[in-house]
Amino acid sequence: MEILAFGVQADEKPLIERAFEGHHEVRCLDVFLNEDTALIAAGHEIISTSVNADLGARVLEILAAGGTRMIAQRSTGFNNIDLDVAGRLGMTVARVSYYSPYSVAEFAWTLAMAVNRRIVRASTRTRDFDFRLDGLMGRDMHGRTAGVLGTGKIGEAFTRIARGFGMRLLGWDVAENPACTELGMTYVPKEQLLAESDLVTLHVPLMPQTQHLIDAAALKAMKDDAILVNSSRGGLIDTAALVAELREGRFTGVGLDVYEAEAGLFYVDRSLEAIEDDTLARLVTFPNVLVSSHQAYYTEDAVGQIVEATVRNVLDYRAGRRSENVLVPRS
Repeated sequence: MEILAFGVQADEKPLIERAFEGHHEVRCLDVFLNEDTALIAAGHEIISTSVNADLGARVLEILAAGGTRMIAQRSTGFNNIDLDVAGRLGMTVARVSYYSPYSVAEFAWTLAMAVNRRIVRASTRTRDFDFRLDGLMGRDMHGRTAGVLGTGKIGEAFTRIARGFGMRLLGWDVAENPACTELGMTYVPKEQLLAESDLVTLHVPLMPQTQHLIDAAALKAMKDDAILVNSSRGGLIDTAALVAELREGRFTGVGLDVYEAEAGLFYVDRSLEAIEDDTLARLVTFPNVLVSSHQAYYTEDAVGQIVEATVRNVLDYRAGRRSENVLVPRS
């Protein structure tokens, strides 16, 4: 049986091919799954998708008509999948429920420190042999307050790093993490966390309840010189409201590894095209904003774990087994 994998990055391809060796043949495609590419999957019972795949109702219907019965998504998030439609069509859907939390937590800290210490601006200057320090002054993180919205595995890993920096720790979540409490974190209401934190980082899943968790009111509640980092999902922040605040000269820095309208933009080369997304185009012009392309998870360790879990999901499906990774069980 041949597995068809959509949206495979060049660095990811050899990991996928090695992981499936001895189990099933796998064909890796660099194109992303959407309504235009779904017909490629015709005749493939099992496909694997990336987080930016379009698995809405229309795409699922095309896949089902072509014989696809199992979708193995290579990510933890699954807000791009219409699970109700998948269930109605008799399709099994699985995800990766766990991979290295350190990959994302460490990258979130990379973004925070990069905007705090003006690394991108400094690097650009020195390439032109401009070695002035004007405009490059940052702040010590030691003694300042870190606010962690979402204290699961990734939030906990971030908290451990913040503790190492000697920061005061504030947390917000639907349930307290005892490990974070032991690290010295105090759980407070979201409004208090936003008002008191010098660094705010987001580590919550995107659900209807968390859509625009950081809206206009939340942004206004933050300190004018705060740092905001989002390495979770773009929809957690109202980007238009963020742009409005940035235009007012607020925030020391904003580090974004995700963007709420990133589908169709991230993971592809658009350098020779006009970007029609005015909000994103404006966002990247601010000197205190750093946007990366949803790469926080992208380490050998994390991607290796993601690929291995994907293989297990496929083997479980073939054997009729069900694991904690299954979102829609086999009918």
